[in-house]
Amino acid sequence: MQGSPRILVKGAGVAGMTAAVTLAERGGRVTLYDPGGRVGAGASWFAGGMLAPWCEAESAPAEVTAQSVDSVDWWADHVPDVVRAGSLVLAPPRDVGEVARFGRRTSHFETVDGARIGALEPDLAGRFHKGLFFADEGHVDPRKALVALLNSLKSFGGQAVFTADQAPDPAEFDWVVDCTALNVRDKLEGLRGMRGEMLLLRCPDVTLHRPVRMLHPRIPIYIVPREGHVFMVGATMIESENAGGMTVRSITELLNAAWVLHPAFAEAEILEMGTGLRPSFPDNMPRVIQKGRTVYINGMYRHGFLLSPARAREAADIVFGANS
Repeated sequence: MQGSPRILVKGAGVAGMTAAVTLAERGGRVTLYDPGGRVGAGASWFAGGMLAPWCEAESAPAEVTAQSVDSVDWWADHVPDVVRAGSLVLAPPRDVGEVARFGRRTSHFETVDGARIGALEPDLAGRFHKGLFFADEGHVDPRKALVALLNSLKSFGGQAVFTADQAPDPAEFDWVVDCTALNVRDKLEGLRGMRGEMLLLRCPDVTLHRPVRMLHPRIPIYIVPREGHVFMVGATMIESENAGGMTVRSITELLNAAWVLHPAFAEAEILEMGTGLRPSFPDNMPRVIQKGRTVYINGMYRHGFLLSPARAREAADIVFGANS
């Protein structure tokens, strides 16, 4: 390792963890620092973990899909339990026209009828008569994935510091890779917060094999299955910097979407509810910005798990040289 660059990665969310592992794989001597006390102390802890480049094309620039089509492979190569079962897009009967609109803006899907929906998700049989199935997509449990990346970093000889009173001195490193989201608003022009909200529900009477996006004209909602009949229910984007607790309206909308998907969710146990602010630039595209020996990875918006591998490679190319 003699001669390898000493790199301080600040921030242990998905951008920081992905960057730390990528830099360590390239041969960097990486120290990860986050005073939050653990990995994923910020918005990444509340993420859905959907690896859905084709679905995201509905509202995201073409660059998002182009730069994230290999994200499922990256995550599968680096963490356990990546599920490659695709994504299902549905709408309640009153909003079924939203399915056609979603299809016009996306690609790489199969239009499915009620019988096919029931074959894909037996617990939804007879409940929906039209949807879209994106077979090439996947999902991962963000919390398990972030811990797995930390273990991977340590296997490469990297170290992690999670207490403020042991903060590493940036002057002792060759490079600093800053992934601290809204903490650097004074250094990155245009950075703003986008509110994300989520519920964790346990419902033993429902089994899903893949994320389901429930379309609604005002705010789309997704339901992502996790281990043990636990489901993450979240809102894709809310233009607000209010980081406070969830409102009655938000909770009602998320619970109603789950109930519309399957009435058994009416008896689900609420395990957790939370909000987080996702860092975003005006165009909602994540960026890698170099300022001297500091490289910023920021503005991940709702594309953290999708685009962090590509942004980590971009940062590593700066640190090691693009031809390394």
